[in-house]
Amino acid sequence: MSAVTGKAEGRTVAVLMGGWSAEREVSLMSGDAAAKALEARGWKVKRIDVTRDLPAFIAALTPRPDVVFNALHGTGGEDGTIHGVLDMLGMPYTHSGLLASAVAMDKPMTKIIAASIGIRTASGAVRTRRQIEAGDLPMAAPFVVKPAASGSSVGVMLVQAGFNRIALAKGEPAEPFLIEEYVHGRELTCGVMGDRALTVTEIQHTHGFFDYEAKYVAGHARHVLPAPVPAEILAKAKDWAVAIHQALGCRGISRSDLLWDERKPGTEGLYFLEVNTQPGFTPISLVPEQAEHCGISFGELCEWLLETALCQS
Repeated sequence: MSAVTGKAEGRTVAVLMGGWSAEREVSLMSGDAAAKALEARGWKVKRIDVTRDLPAFIAALTPRPDVVFNALHGTGGEDGTIHGVLDMLGMPYTHSGLLASAVAMDKPMTKIIAASIGIRTASGAVRTRRQIEAGDLPMAAPFVVKPAASGSSVGVMLVQAGFNRIALAKGEPAEPFLIEEYVHGRELTCGVMGDRALTVTEIQHTHGFFDYEAKYVAGHARHVLPAPVPAEILAKAKDWAVAIHQALGCRGISRSDLLWDERKPGTEGLYFLEVNTQPGFTPISLVPEQAEHCGISFGELCEWLLETALCQS
């Protein structure tokens, strides 16, 4: 995981950002930060605000760049959709490929794979919007309701005991949601770069749980790294982050989110939540902060992702 030289030698990169998901604004911030860092290291950068207009997208990739930096988040940009287009065009791109991206975006499927390799997750079940609104629930509150395929904690809610009804945002009746038991615990996250864990961060925040606002609005969360937890918890969190990264076939970087219930003995209170194949690259994002802690600057991290993508082509 050595730092790269920063000699772009006139190479070109297209930075994809924006998109049409609920995470559009976060993606614009990630893309802009990555683009500025790569420009500072000598890369010729073209920023592309991706829409559903496929001919326009292909036209924006002309002339053909040497590599694509995928700074999209959420539906369309992180779930395998844009990856399939880039695969068809034969363009190398950063982060995970189509299959790993699609599977990681599917929270229930990720839970199944995690359990199959011995990673503990909270118990849960899938219900559609229609079922939830009709009161067809798999467990008693408290529990967490989250879209089965979304990121950045968009649409996640904690349902407390004694609730009257669950007020979901409007959407398709058949849209799937994951309902998980509420695990009392401290928020931990671990970035993986290549096949090596960076470090573990504890996220201390002012909200009841780590929701969208706590993640992306400055002042709502404090990142403590390395996390002030026992060595065995640090080691297990790192092991699990690398294991799920490899099991899904991720490449580049990923970030695994976990909870630790310190009331339980040993590592019994550690639970895996989800893996992010394209974690945020905003100024307050977790993986760049962990990389910096390990001696890797933001610019070096961005360029390492490009070099990794080029090596895959």
